[in-house]
Amino acid sequence: MAEETLKTAAAASEAPVAAAEVAVVPEAEKAEATVVCEKDGPPEPEAAVEEPVKVVEEEKEKITESASFKEESNVAGELPDPQKKALDELKQLVQEALNKHEFTAPPAPVKEEKPAEEKAAKAVEEEGKACDETAAKDESTPELETVVVESKEEKAVPPTAEASESAAECKEEEKTTPAPPAPAAEVPEPVKEVTEVVEKVETCVDEDGAKKIEAIQETIVAVATSSEPPKTEETEQVAPPETATEETPAAPPPPPEEVSIWGIPLLADERSDVVLLKFLRARDFKVKEALTMLKNVVAWRKEFGIESLLEEDLGTEQEKVVYMHGVDKEGHPVCYNAYGEYQNKELYNATFSDEEKRTKFLRWRIQFLEKSIRKLDFSPDGICTIVQVNDLKNSPGPFKRELRQATNQALQLLQDNYPEFVARQVFINVPWWYLAFYKMINPFFTQRTKSKFVFAGPSKTAETLFKYIAPELVPVQYGGLSREGEQEFTSSDTVTEEIIKPATKHTIEFPAPETCTFVWEARVVGYEVTYGAEYVPAAEDGYTVIIQKSRKITATADEPVICGSFKCGEPGKVVLTFDNQTSKKKKVLYRSKTKVSSD
Repeated sequence: MAEETLKTAAAASEAPVAAAEVAVVPEAEKAEATVVCEKDGPPEPEAAVEEPVKVVEEEKEKITESASFKEESNVAGELPDPQKKALDELKQLVQEALNKHEFTAPPAPVKEEKPAEEKAAKAVEEEGKACDETAAKDESTPELETVVVESKEEKAVPPTAEASESAAECKEEEKTTPAPPAPAAEVPEPVKEVTEVVEKVETCVDEDGAKKIEAIQETIVAVATSSEPPKTEETEQVAPPETATEETPAAPPPPPEEVSIWGIPLLADERSDVVLLKFLRARDFKVKEALTMLKNVVAWRKEFGIESLLEEDLGTEQEKVVYMHGVDKEGHPVCYNAYGEYQNKELYNATFSDEEKRTKFLRWRIQFLEKSIRKLDFSPDGICTIVQVNDLKNSPGPFKRELRQATNQALQLLQDNYPEFVARQVFINVPWWYLAFYKMINPFFTQRTKSKFVFAGPSKTAETLFKYIAPELVPVQYGGLSREGEQEFTSSDTVTEEIIKPATKHTIEFPAPETCTFVWEARVVGYEVTYGAEYVPAAEDGYTVIIQKSRKITATADEPVICGSFKCGEPGKVVLTFDNQTSKKKKVLYRSKTKVSSD
């Protein structure tokens, strides 16, 4: 299954993969997308003029497509029957693998037993060959073959006295036979015995017919067994190693190994089911493929040294590039990836200029992801996925070879070892050529993957983010009201949204009680409006106080968030006025609070 991935971002902008870029993309998809990326070049001048006209329409289409995705339930009881069956089967296979220690290297005793088994097998083969050779020699006597063939056509008849005596003589010879002679001397004896028996057959046929033949058949069997004692001794010489192996008290089987991933045991409680479901969904509920992926991930984590990596100090140079900030409207943590930061040549060279630095960046990226995942709630009703916001503004582009190498390597690791950790991929400040590129590689993604993609050009960035993230939690640089440092308002103070129609004035009124300090903040999405604030007392003979003279709000303003406060000495109201003289509607976000005055 091709899951959520930064393949589009990595291929086109070649920006480092976002946190929890946990896509599992089929090899065919990865290869095709990479080829397209490498062949993708700058657009022709004519296309550059025509494409921007289509950007808005394409953006709207992409946003509409993404709204169809809905996360599946992780509650086992709510799963469809085929998925329940797949989960139960995977749990059984995982338990067997834990019992056999298949997630780690096999213990030493198991390795030592293999040579002994091979020796025993060889001994049995040699013994079988010796028996076959002797039997072949016995069967080479024509008279014996004749007797055996004829005897098969007869029914079993009790042996006669002559046959019994002959058999008894053979048994006595076996008991009194000394140590076996050399192999060359073993063959003549049984041949002589058989010859004598056959002569008896010739002389006795006329007298008693079939009965004598049956009796002689039993005598022949007895003679044949008389040649086996040497072989029995040879077998006994080979057997001791095999017997010793069987009789040696077997060590008690080791207890099942304990394997954890992202701090959660593979088989412990409901959280383990949530983890296993990620692997099943990554492999389209193909149980054996999911188990193989799980084993590979466990082996990679051990080889990469994930547990020790969590304690490493890898610096803070990348903190402005990748960072977690707030949650979306469904409670998913949001990870922002600002690729434009790599326009800083010093940061770029310090991150990608040589193999050692790229390796350090990769380890930092995995460390950041691991720490973020450890904060997720893996309970069936909890939040165990992340929303990615990828800012392509001023991104370096597809022609930075070092960046492309680091990105491809990171993407490979993330999509192979972090399945189903992205709830939605939001691309903002997307240039026109990026959407054209996405249209080319769109057929290589499954509907599930495409349903998680959201694209927004510069003019639609804030509006798009507000669809999924509350404005009070969107960073101020992306059109929201969330800022660093101490502020009058926090994320717990909700924001109200209102639309300013084209070519109209829009007013917002806040009642202000007596002897208080009234504070507010507002943000206009789309800019290019005029703003003013005043205080109007409740008394008819009172004077209106101008708090803020009218001024135009532009996109280049140093303070995109409008902040104000007024100390009221009498009851009244604070009125904010927004004058939109453009032909496009605008959106205003605002919130307020009253602080009781201590005077």
